[in-house]
Amino acid sequence: MAKGLFDCTGKVTMVTGGNSGLGLGFAMGCARMGSDVAIWARNEEKNAAAKEKLLAAGARRVETYKIDVSSEEQVAEGYKQLKADFGRLDCVFANSGRSAKMGPFIDMDSAEWHDLLAVNLHGAFYTLREGARLMIERAEAGEPGGSLVFCGSLSMFHGVAGIYNYAASKGGMGAVIRSISSELGKYGIRANTIAPGYIKTGMGEGGDPAQMAQVDAHFSAKTPIHRPGYPEDFEGIAAYLCSDASSFHTGDTIVIDGGSVIQPPYAFN
Repeated sequence: MAKGLFDCTGKVTMVTGGNSGLGLGFAMGCARMGSDVAIWARNEEKNAAAKEKLLAAGARRVETYKIDVSSEEQVAEGYKQLKADFGRLDCVFANSGRSAKMGPFIDMDSAEWHDLLAVNLHGAFYTLREGARLMIERAEAGEPGGSLVFCGSLSMFHGVAGIYNYAASKGGMGAVIRSISSELGKYGIRANTIAPGYIKTGMGEGGDPAQMAQVDAHFSAKTPIHRPGYPEDFEGIAAYLCSDASSFHTGDTIVIDGGSVIQPPYAFN
């Protein structure tokens, strides 16, 4: 039975880092609209918990895989297993990443530069490239279509001191998305970036509650919609990009940030 405009019934969605935070938000949106879901993440306990949530949300089938996306070999093997398990692939969210170790530009060493890029840039590249191969294979067999999604950030637009490798990974993959959208459109495959603003994903759990409250207040005060974002705010855009409703939408960077990117620091409101 169709679930409405963003119906994802019969589709298979894969989300890297999909067992928590934004990744789980993406996966939940697709699950609620009937998509089968594959989760790639390294924490098996969190994988199991995410699976139960996604099944309860409406996914017909959920499988989890312990994959390190910084390994080209693991990514290729992961897709091989996914195809064996599900038989197809319709949507990929390249979401896995880590935050930067902030510091002065001249103090960043090569190890830190490359370690972050191994996951945030190279891992996303491997994930999208191998996913595209399965979609092209399906298109050449007579069934075009597919959706590739990269999770970017506002560092693609803002100059933020201290996060140079993080910004490089997000900006670099944003450019890759625009390029592959141009190439893969002939297969009915679209490629887009989602750029979140300040989102409470649980990464700060275990920290100082008073400090986290100050961070929330700081960002909320600078955002036209005066609150932090939450993973639930990304369920709708995920379902849209997975569904056929987005079949003519490609090459875009979709900003979901409560309006913060359009409000300059000298605004009076």
